[in-house]
Amino acid sequence: MKHDPIDTERTAKICDTVLREREMSLSEREWKFRLRGYGYDIRETDAGRVVTSLINGSDLCTLPEAQPEDNAARYVA
Repeated sequence: MKHDPIDTERTAKICDTVLREREMSLSEREWKFRLRGYGYDIRETDAGRVVTSLINGSDLCTLPEAQPEDNAARYVA
């Protein structure tokens, strides 16, 4: 089986896009819906969250651990 070399620049762009969409989403459900528009999905694993392709199901990148958010500060007017 032939494997393509890992494209770190492409992987970084995917990860940045996924994390940016998370920041703009109000809920995890909305975030996952928005990612489907890009052809991505999130899969929970023992190692953490993995971004996968909806087209062929391949793993694209692993998301960094989420940092605790201060939701109160996020929604202050």
